[in-house]
Amino acid sequence: MDYSKYEIYGFDQVSAFNLSTGYKERSYPMHWHSYGEILLVGPGETNIYKVGRNTYKLVPDDLVLVWPMETHEIVDADREKALVIQFSNAFINSLFDLRRIMHLYSNLHVICVLAHPELAAKLKKITLQMKDIFFTDRSDKEIRCCMLLMEFMITLYDYRKELAPEINEEEQPGYTDDVMRRMMMVTDYIKNNLTADDLSQAAMAEMAGVSRDYFSRIFKNVTGMNYSKWLNMIRMEKASELLAQEGRTLTEIAMLSGFQSIPSFNRVFREEKGMAPGEYRALFADGKKERKKQPKT
Repeated sequence: MDYSKYEIYGFDQVSAFNLSTGYKERSYPMHWHSYGEILLVGPGETNIYKVGRNTYKLVPDDLVLVWPMETHEIVDADREKALVIQFSNAFINSLFDLRRIMHLYSNLHVICVLAHPELAAKLKKITLQMKDIFFTDRSDKEIRCCMLLMEFMITLYDYRKELAPEINEEEQPGYTDDVMRRMMMVTDYIKNNLTADDLSQAAMAEMAGVSRDYFSRIFKNVTGMNYSKWLNMIRMEKASELLAQEGRTLTEIAMLSGFQSIPSFNRVFREEKGMAPGEYRALFADGKKERKKQPKT
């Protein structure tokens, strides 16, 4: 992956939520980033967006959904009145249900107001509420915006039957609340204990009180990935968070993230991010320098 197009502009990586608008330019080149993005399409007859290989010609009040790590481009669209909402992947991963919803809608990138007028109207209302709160001096604006972001995701989930033809939803197996509670207990334990001696799938299945095969099947169906890949993703999120800070060596960051050696840390990091940990850290250092150069308004 071409990490030279990794987008770090305009988003405080420490925050879980960001919102922006008011750009004069009508286009933005193909790029990707580790956080997700929701775009509320602005006015005008021409609004062309691209996500992955698909190009979409949209109308005002359509919504574009860009999930973490997806390439996307604004080909030609109003960016002055359009809204861009950005949310941390770590925030999504912190809640098991949000991760499940994101996986369910991983193939959905556009909510068309003409096809889904009621849903689009509800989602627009939520995004405008986010805007009203975000551009205030409230000390609690981030948490309020995150609450609205959760409402946005829940609203999407409530319309899953209507959206089923577009997301190619397969029959979802039913799990009891008790099983889901156990799975959430395990994932919370892992996130808070990345340096534990044994985080193997067998140990986590035992903690959940289910067989290893059943644990593996539930985990794959709910998260969209196998256990080892998910565990590496959580370790990567922790490592990325630490790399954005100062004062720790790469060895310390690898150990705190649960990697047993520098070679394994470097290998997984390069596979997931397309770059070495040191290069990733340099991106944030360069971004901080650029932000310091920008005049304050």
